[in-house]
Amino acid sequence: MSGAIALWVALGSALGGVARYWCSGVVARLWGETFPWGTLIVNVSGSFLIGLITTLAGPDGRWIVPPEARQFMTIGILGGFTTFSSFSLQTLTLARDGQWLLVGANVVGSVVLCLIMVWAGHMLATMINR
Repeated sequence: MSGAIALWVALGSALGGVARYWCSGVVARLWGETFPWGTLIVNVSGSFLIGLITTLAGPDGRWIVPPEARQFMTIGILGGFTTFSSFSLQTLTLARDGQWLLVGANVVGSVVLCLIMVWAGHMLATMINR
């Protein structure tokens, strides 16, 4: 990776991290912190966006985007935005607290919803590309 691309990815990561912080905070204020709704929503929406962007900006996509811009958006912004490490820690905390139903809900919800959303983003972009 060239130095310039690394800087763009770093900038994107910073922007994504700030967006994650903001989004998680808004969700926590609206729905509470008993369940990690903010992390789940960030991961699900990030999965949708990465499916949408990679398909629209891919080699067969409608958006003509240089590879560096795709890396800025996907590795940088969305990499900084999605929160798998936060998901893992919050799930461990729920497990240590004996909240096994919430552990299962968080794991299944995150994995299933994120896979559905990456597919949904890809399908939407495929329709747009036609």
